[in-house]
Amino acid sequence: MKEVALALLAGFIVGAIFAAFKLPIPAPPALAGVAGIVGIYLGFKFIAWAGPSITSIFN
Repeated sequence: MKEVALALLAGFIVGAIFAAFKLPIPAPPALAGVAGIVGIYLGFKFIAWAGPSITSIFN
């Protein structure tokens, strides 16, 4: 949980710095972009979870 809180704090600080310098936000501005990032994360976790089972089938 501490990692999540630190990541959120770091993101908030970076976002505030970008806004202060009137730079474009360094993140996907649309829900579709955020959904893509979540999909990448879930795909990674799925392969990490199911990968050993899949490789044992082919060996």
